[in-house]
Amino acid sequence: MSPALAAPPVLIAILAFNARNQLAVRRLGSKAGLPFTGTDLAMATARLESSFAVHTDPVEYFTADAGGRSYQVFFTRAEGAPGDSEIAFQSLDALAATPAGLAPSLAVLLEKLEPHLVDIPYLHLGENDFIYKFRPAQERNAAIYAQDPAASALYQSQLCVAIKALARRHERTADAPVTLDFGAARYVIPSHFGFCLGVKNAIERAYETLAENPGKRVFMLSELIHNPFVNEDLLRRGLRYLQTDKGHAYTLDGTPGSPELWDTLTPEDIVIIPAFGATDEDKRRLVRRGLAVSQYDATCMLVEKVWKAARAYGREGYTVIIHGKSEHEETKATFSNTRRYAHAVIVRNLAETHRLAEIIASDDPAVRARFYEIFAGKHTPGFDVDRDLNRVAIVNQTTLLMNETLEIIEHLRSVYRAKFGDDLRVGGTSRRDTLCYATQVNQDALSRALAEPLDAAFVIGGKNSSNTYQLFRLCEQKLGAKAFFIQSEANILSRDAVEHYVYGGGGSGHTESRTLWANCVAPKRVLITGGASCPDGIIQQVITRTNSFFPAEQLRSVGLVLADLQ
Repeated sequence: MSPALAAPPVLIAILAFNARNQLAVRRLGSKAGLPFTGTDLAMATARLESSFAVHTDPVEYFTADAGGRSYQVFFTRAEGAPGDSEIAFQSLDALAATPAGLAPSLAVLLEKLEPHLVDIPYLHLGENDFIYKFRPAQERNAAIYAQDPAASALYQSQLCVAIKALARRHERTADAPVTLDFGAARYVIPSHFGFCLGVKNAIERAYETLAENPGKRVFMLSELIHNPFVNEDLLRRGLRYLQTDKGHAYTLDGTPGSPELWDTLTPEDIVIIPAFGATDEDKRRLVRRGLAVSQYDATCMLVEKVWKAARAYGREGYTVIIHGKSEHEETKATFSNTRRYAHAVIVRNLAETHRLAEIIASDDPAVRARFYEIFAGKHTPGFDVDRDLNRVAIVNQTTLLMNETLEIIEHLRSVYRAKFGDDLRVGGTSRRDTLCYATQVNQDALSRALAEPLDAAFVIGGKNSSNTYQLFRLCEQKLGAKAFFIQSEANILSRDAVEHYVYGGGGSGHTESRTLWANCVAPKRVLITGGASCPDGIIQQVITRTNSFFPAEQLRSVGLVLADLQ
């Protein structure tokens, strides 16, 4: 081979990022260049370690040709300040804004980074590690958000603490309900209700971040949880949201035409990712800005387990079917994460699964072509019905019914069994632990409580809380108009008027007034439960409000009720 045709020499280039996802670059006169290169990995690593004694093992990501050379590009996360004064960290946005100030090789490599940006914040984590693990009870920091009377009333309840101690023998298993006997009113409380562990983790992360960063701008990507009172309390403490739960950006002063808050972010700002997770698109925006991501990522472990299952299914050649609401933040995040590894389609419920199953079962091109109309906007780009529906695996939005996800799996198994003679083309049952136990156990506990004689039921949660609506549906099936979907005690105006929320999904619901009961002939038996984003304090406030409809002499004190429980 002549020298002119020889392959360009290969160099190793290690790109070192800090916890804010900023890249270490060398000042080369007027141009910034690659600081950690070598003819082999050992040489490049030695140069890295001359500046950073602590770093993750370099991992290869891509190759690129630049300036007559071929580069094998590795990523690492470096800790601390550079030991070489000629090396500095800069955000990717800042580097992109001054292309003339970059060495040609660095400019080329930066263009190749886009598909890999979402990996950069998590270089310090193994593939099977979780971003934010559930804290054991002894490590919980409940006091962090109860520093003032208003927050204490929101989050703390002596009654709820006593109920959980008495009835909740296992976090994953429903037990018999507890009855609080106030005399004229008796409240039936399921063994499981209110905050799940993922929500507790996310809330504590938010309050700790605000407390630890006085003077800094602290943002939440969108609503922390679907509870207006929690979100309002965080806003009162200085938190701001970057966008709505539908992904619409907020502006600097709240008016159209004003700069979007996204565009004002600097590396000194903090953005918390809520329990639902975030799309890859949003994470890339944060990475480019040079903000810390993993440190403030409060994605629920059970949501992340769904992502890991989808990744595994994709690697095994399955198309992933996501049981979820396409407009929900969590489903959008799961869909975004999944498309890196597999084609995917979102089905809302069992009825929509039947429509998909008809397409799978048919060999008629006209029937199969309807897929693109029925599931428009809910499948990955380039989805091919003839190719991508041959093998499927199912994962779910964690706030939906676990039993409905299992029904979807079983229905698709029957369809594939009928068409192909077996059901081995359907995955999902082998990873049942990816289904969120918290949503299901709250419903199982509620079902046990609904077996009691009842005069009314209050289901408490945010208007856009999917899991709360599922609880309400169960109550409505037994009690009809005596089941009420409310946000707090403020919705109980009187015994003649309760502001009941009629859930419409996608923000299309409305409030209507309903009668609680025509008289207060005692005793009344009232079931009370809360969705996974309902604080304990609101449960107790609803009890207090309902008690106010009865003469004081007919009521027992909280102290006596607590004594019963103990």
